[in-house]
Amino acid sequence: MSRSPLLHGLAPIASPDAQTLILGNMPSVLSLAADQYYGNPRNAFWRIAGEVFGFDADAPYSWRTEVLRGHRIAVWDVLRQCRRIGSLDAAVEPDSMAANDFSGFFATHPDIERVYFNGAAAERNYRRLATIDAPVSYRRLPSTSPAQTMPFAQKLAVWRAALLDAR
Repeated sequence: MSRSPLLHGLAPIASPDAQTLILGNMPSVLSLAADQYYGNPRNAFWRIAGEVFGFDADAPYSWRTEVLRGHRIAVWDVLRQCRRIGSLDAAVEPDSMAANDFSGFFATHPDIERVYFNGAAAERNYRRLATIDAPVSYRRLPSTSPAQTMPFAQKLAVWRAALLDAR
């Protein structure tokens, strides 16, 4: 039986003084190919971040990540690696999942106060796989994935409230 390819996630976007960590589950095929978080142009993440923080969602990736760092926001994924065909979280082979080193991350980012999960899969897999119970607040937000059919305006309202509350 042939197994799907082993995929490896991306390094976190984070400044040492980050206060908020946004966790996805695992980057999409397009994101991995571009070596960029939320690299699928249909994913609403950068559009939402641009609306909240006042930048062009189509600006160069390096600029967008600097804006997040400037607002003390870190971005990472729960999974360090997994096997999956395609981009859907439902396609991840459960026995292939390995979590990122959250103990190390929280140790080197001691100002993290809150973790926002970008969708249900990120929350579910963090709670199942992470070996740390950090003293932070946790909250699931609606997925920015195009597979999440909630209207953009609703997603934006929930994310805006959370991100502005984090300030």
